[in-house]
Amino acid sequence: MAVHVIDEANRCLNCKKPLCRQGCPIQTAIPQMIQAFKEGDLNRAGEMVFENNPMSLVCSLVCNHEKQCEGHCILGKKGQPVHISSIENYISDTVFDKLKIECMPKNGKKVAVIGAGPAGITIAILLTKKGYSVTIFDARDKVGGVLQYGIPEFRLPKSILERYKKKLLEIGVKIRPNTAIGTALEIKDLIRDGYQSIFIGTGVWRPKTLGVKGESLGNVHYAIDYLANPDAYNLGDTVAIIGMGNSAMDVARTAIRHGARKVTLYARGTVSNASEHETAYAKLDGADFQFGKQIVEITDDGPVFVSVIHDETGKAIGQGEERELFFADSTIISVSQGPKSKLVNTTEGLKASQNGLLMTDDNGQTTIPGIFASGDVVLGARTVVEAVAYSKTVAEAMDEYMKSKEE
Repeated sequence: MAVHVIDEANRCLNCKKPLCRQGCPIQTAIPQMIQAFKEGDLNRAGEMVFENNPMSLVCSLVCNHEKQCEGHCILGKKGQPVHISSIENYISDTVFDKLKIECMPKNGKKVAVIGAGPAGITIAILLTKKGYSVTIFDARDKVGGVLQYGIPEFRLPKSILERYKKKLLEIGVKIRPNTAIGTALEIKDLIRDGYQSIFIGTGVWRPKTLGVKGESLGNVHYAIDYLANPDAYNLGDTVAIIGMGNSAMDVARTAIRHGARKVTLYARGTVSNASEHETAYAKLDGADFQFGKQIVEITDDGPVFVSVIHDETGKAIGQGEERELFFADSTIISVSQGPKSKLVNTTEGLKASQNGLLMTDDNGQTTIPGIFASGDVVLGARTVVEAVAYSKTVAEAMDEYMKSKEE
């Protein structure tokens, strides 16, 4: 691994106008990172990357690099781009545990962070560095949110999230697991107990339904639920997956690793919605793909489809009438997910859009002053790096809000 990474670093052209950095949603200083690496200063490289992106260790594994940094690398125009993700992962992984996060002295102000996903972890780190006392509340027993319960172990080792938890505790962040705000405790209780500002990063955990007959049958499951704990499921030999995004690929590859012999993904369109790499790996692992299939019903014997008719541009222009049953022991629905509504229902004045996403201004402030939000609960199901980039803006806005209260 090390030799491969050194070779990759040596291929970097150190461009004057680094397109790789432009392609990165959080503007990682990639040439400077690689330069420090080549000079043997791993600590400097690691500190630089972490300072810009506290979730760099995670992003180096789960980002869609082919569309971002590596997809913009000038060497990729005529050959292979520099494998930036491997270099970043090597640096972040090597340096993370010995990284000393410098924090300002405590300023006596408390911040509540609801949700221990990538957005919540980012906010907790950034505000602790600024001297705030942060408590994270999460509905589940482990930190990480979607990283812990929505991304399989083979893509993101869960030991990384334990290392993040250790780092959070090291800098003085308090963590309350198994505490869903909006049940026993509500936001008004947090305000009563002196939290000067509250951050909501609860993610999107409610599966979107298809609204077809058979969705409540015992052999039908939702992707977000299955990925949270695949060991709890007995899917049988033949599995049908409705949907063809990145989560669907994760479901397919997880089901295969748990013993399913025939896994097929079905989509209405003519192409996969997942990244090229995720699609290629799912195929490599043995998943089949069926395009142009519109689900109309799910039965005990599997899903029923009609064919979608497309024109030469791939646009759907109609449907066939013949219904076709594809046998499956289990059917898993993977067509995105939305936010749960507990917080909105229990907090007067907290407004959400029609699809349940929290309404915020450009700095992440919700319809209640002092309550901020970012990540998927604001943006919808998006990427980790986008959640982190937006959370950096929100952390600054929260700091400004709390400072303005002093005056």
